[in-house]
This record gives sequence, structure tokens and C-alpha cells, in this order.
Amino acid sequence: MNRDNMRVFLIFTMVTVLFYPAAYTFAGDYIVGEGDVLSITVYEHDDMSTVARVTYAGTISVPLIGQVVVKDMTVSQIAKKLTGLFSDGYIVDPQVNIFIKEYRSRKAIILGQVNTPGIYNLREQTSLLELISQAGGMTKLACSKAIIKRKTQAEDDSSESVIKINLKQLVEEGENNLNIQIKDGDSIYIPKNDVYYVTGEIKKPDAYEYEESSSVIKAITMAGGFTAKASKTAIQIIRKIQGKEEVLADVKMDEPILPEDVIVVPESFF
Repeated sequence: MNRDNMRVFLIFTMVTVLFYPAAYTFAGDYIVGEGDVLSITVYEHDDMSTVARVTYAGTISVPLIGQVVVKDMTVSQIAKKLTGLFSDGYIVDPQVNIFIKEYRSRKAIILGQVNTPGIYNLREQTSLLELISQAGGMTKLACSKAIIKRKTQAEDDSSESVIKINLKQLVEEGENNLNIQIKDGDSIYIPKNDVYYVTGEIKKPDAYEYEESSSVIKAITMAGGFTAKASKTAIQIIRKIQGKEEVLADVKMDEPILPEDVIVVPESFF
């Protein structure tokens, strides 16, 4: 992904971050799990309100009631259960509201060409772009695709499905249907883009995105052109062939280049 495309991506993801939900997010159909933190409020009964973390056993601690099993229950189901428990001799017509304060039970891993790869907690709904943004955005060497490995739904099936997302179509062409929701256990990988390198007496030595039509003259142009000291007739290409570096000397300007080539523009001594 080139620099202009990267700017578009960063702007897009910054806008996405601005519209993240607040720290307390209602999620009626969200199934809670170990580590999730729930904010429980009872209308007009502040002494009954509490913040509770779901234990490894799938329970939470609630004032007066004690330990309540919430394993495999949605937020709405938990609210209904607590309403019934509070009604049983504690509060007349209780109104219980529950919010997810921290999502800790659902996680995904993102690796490759992102600035902060690692494991991230997922909200009730976390899109691909939101997760990439949480990972600090993509590096300048990132490829314009994402590979998502997802476990199948069947409990007795350990196989994975592979989803490939074209990030260029998503970000530049606005195909929002590609901004899929990330699920618990997903593994996202952003590969490194094919690049070539230009160094020596040129104005902007750097790594550049490789394209099928890339040539020496195109590489020099992308790198800002020659400096005043450049030798335009002694350009070299350092290329790996069968694992060994070889130097192609005095290459022509229309010479095609390959991924990982290093184009060297020496200084002229005349």
C-alpha cells in the first residue's frame, strides 16, 4: 500500500475511532464470558448497584443476593434473572440495567504488517478496520489484503476457514461489505507487500511498492530522480538468485525489476 493510500487508510480509521462506543456499551444479546466486567444498576437503589467481573466458574457477585451463575447467558437474560432474584423478598418491582464495562472474554489476534501486533479484546461488534486501528494501523510495507483464519462453528471440527479481504477495495473504493465483523478466536494476518529498494545518488532512497510493470526508470522516478552527483550509466541491481546475491552491472533504464531488488545509483566521479 503506497503512501497516498496509507494516508486515506489512516484518515478512515481515525474517523472510525472517533465513533467508537463509549466505555460503557449496552449489548443485550451479547453472551458474557470469563473476565467480562458488568456494570449493574438498580433504579432508585444505589446500594444495590455494583460492578462485577465474571469468574472462571461463570458467576458474578451481587449485593444481598451473593453469587449468581451467568455462564452462557446474554446480558438481557442476566438482567431478567437479577430482576427475579431482587423481586424475591428484596425490592418491589426492581428495574435492573446491565452494561458491559469491559470486554475480556472475546479475543482475536492480529499479526504481520501492523504497528502493534498482538491479542486484542473484542467488543460486542468489532470490525476489521476497527481492529487494525486498535493495532496502531498498518506499516508502510503492508500489503493491500488481509487474511483472516476463522474456526468452524462445529464443536467437533477443528478445521479453519480462510477469508481474504481486499483492503484497497474496502478503503479506496468504499466497499463496506468487506469490513466484516471480527469473531472470537479469529486470527488476522496482514502480509508484507512486494517491494523493491532504491539507494545511492537519488533524492528519496527508500522501499517502494512493486508492480508488475516496474522498471529501473520507473523506480528512479518513484525515488524522486537522480541527484546532481549521480552516474546515470553505471546503475546496478543487487538481486537474490537461488538464495545468493548477484550484482547486475550497467543495467539499462528499461530493465525490468523484481520484488526485493535493490537498485543502486552510484556517484559519478567525472
